[in-house]
Amino acid sequence: MKITISKTPAELGELAGKSAAALIRKAISEKGQANIILATGASQFETLKQLINEDIDWSKVSMFHLDEYIDLPESSPASFRKYLKERFLEKVSPLKAAYLVNGETNPEAECARLGDLIQKNPIDVALVGIGENGHLAFNDPPADFDTERPYLVVELDAQCRQQQFGEGWFDTLEDVPKRAISMSIKQILKSEHIICSVPDSRKAEAVKNCLEGEISNLFPASILQSHADTAFFLDEASAQFLTDKSK
Repeated sequence: MKITISKTPAELGELAGKSAAALIRKAISEKGQANIILATGASQFETLKQLINEDIDWSKVSMFHLDEYIDLPESSPASFRKYLKERFLEKVSPLKAAYLVNGETNPEAECARLGDLIQKNPIDVALVGIGENGHLAFNDPPADFDTERPYLVVELDAQCRQQQFGEGWFDTLEDVPKRAISMSIKQILKSEHIICSVPDSRKAEAVKNCLEGEISNLFPASILQSHADTAFFLDEASAQFLTDKSK
């Protein structure tokens, strides 16, 4: 794994976005198209800001996204579909395809629909983050490292829900949904390249556990240590507890 530490979240996002763009362009050059995964949440603000300003032929790009709350209307400020439409899809030229997770339909049927699609479209570049509880997508601890299902219905733990409230997406903690549809750990690991953007001191303990601890489903993002090509983009705040900052 490769770790890049920036002074600020803005610098982190610029470097992560440029790195992701280079990999997307490489896939298009070699394969004629690129399949990508986009994450949402506060950790991705700066990375997506850079990505939308990159010179990419988006008509050759198909996008999947990681997760969405179950039974949360798209009109909600916390909706990840709303997030991706406003912060990405409406700011770039039309994509070849955009596969958004619909949390307002039958969740098992939606998992099956998306699972079939992603299995037909191997992922070239995945943009992900790490949660305050170490989650990867909405795979909270103890995460299922074994399921072969590309998407699954998950229960959100208390720390995960507190993070979503703390970031200002919901008016009260009680408003945060308790279930979501999430891409599975194994499906994320099938991505050829992974860009993991993790700013903010709130994530420092999780970064320490997931990058320097043993691989464990109690720290779900620690599984990224096993991936052949994961690049971590941190800022000084999120990297503050790391012992080895030279990787």
